[in-house]
Amino acid sequence: MKNGKDQLRRKFLLLRKKNYKLKKKINFSLIFNLINNTFLNKKINIAAYFPTNYEANILSFINEAAKKNFNIVLPVVKPKNNMIFRLWKPTDPLTINRFGIPEPMKTNKKLTPDLILVPMVAFDKKLNRIGYGGGFYDRSLKKIKKIKNKSIALGIAYSFQQCGIIPINKNDFKLDYILTERGIVSLKESK
Repeated sequence: MKNGKDQLRRKFLLLRKKNYKLKKKINFSLIFNLINNTFLNKKINIAAYFPTNYEANILSFINEAAKKNFNIVLPVVKPKNNMIFRLWKPTDPLTINRFGIPEPMKTNKKLTPDLILVPMVAFDKKLNRIGYGGGFYDRSLKKIKKIKNKSIALGIAYSFQQCGIIPINKNDFKLDYILTERGIVSLKESK
């Protein structure tokens, strides 16, 4: 199982790097539609990520969400492969973590997100994903779901990152939706 994921991870990391410049524009207004339909225009906490390593670039969405007065939180890596989310504004400084990923300062307020934008290496039509292999998002999403059972995990990727079947285990967390340049994918639409 692990070897299958590792092989897929290597394959799709290379594919993502190779195709990054060919990417099509993702329609981030679909996220605002999802928020309006799910949370009824409530000003929620949105967990974003600072794009690195050829991940789908969501910086324009972050800026727009901040202008609309949503609380933006970014992940902060903790010991033992844990992760929390801290409040961040686009004008706030960032620090670089041990993986080279920008994250908010330790003094920023910790918040539990309602909507979590999840970067990924690959995904399948059953809304399973492959990340970098540390399990940070899987563990965090399970904890968030226990605290806020109406939270939404929305994967962000390009359509070329979709593969046939991703091998899963009990520790993997299935996403609620995936947004690509082709639109939002849900289990309802993929049946």
